[in-house]
Amino acid sequence: MFGQVWHELELGVAASEVWDLCSTSRLGKLISTELCHVIEKVNIIEGDGGVGTVLKVKLGPGIQGPSNFIEKLTKIDNEKRIKEMEVIEGGYLELGFTLYVFRTEVIEKGNDSSIIKSSILYDIKEEAADNVTFVNLQLLIEMAELAKKHLNKN
Repeated sequence: MFGQVWHELELGVAASEVWDLCSTSRLGKLISTELCHVIEKVNIIEGDGGVGTVLKVKLGPGIQGPSNFIEKLTKIDNEKRIKEMEVIEGGYLELGFTLYVFRTEVIEKGNDSSIIKSSILYDIKEEAADNVTFVNLQLLIEMAELAKKHLNKN
């Protein structure tokens, strides 16, 4: 059973500036200092921050769903401004999901206006369909809000 949920946040900032933050490790560094209540710990297992980088993620105690999982950066499309992280071990996969992808897309609205579209794409086994309630955009929404706050301040 395939599904997708998403959230859109409009910013009064050019898409190129938003992408410059969201597509690089700059956002990760910002998250580690500003969202430690959401993401408790991230360890780089392999890679340099580009496609193929593997991360072990531990979420904070107030986040619904699995608290630990390993994800891999599978896509950075600078032309379409899309970044995807796929859970490859633990967490959601242990709940019957066969695919769980965090996707960030920056959409240009005008010269000084853009949208961060945060999505979760998933596929779940029929027998685990009740676990679809664990699909939660809270993490991605807070990351988008943090990016907006940071870019507006700077």
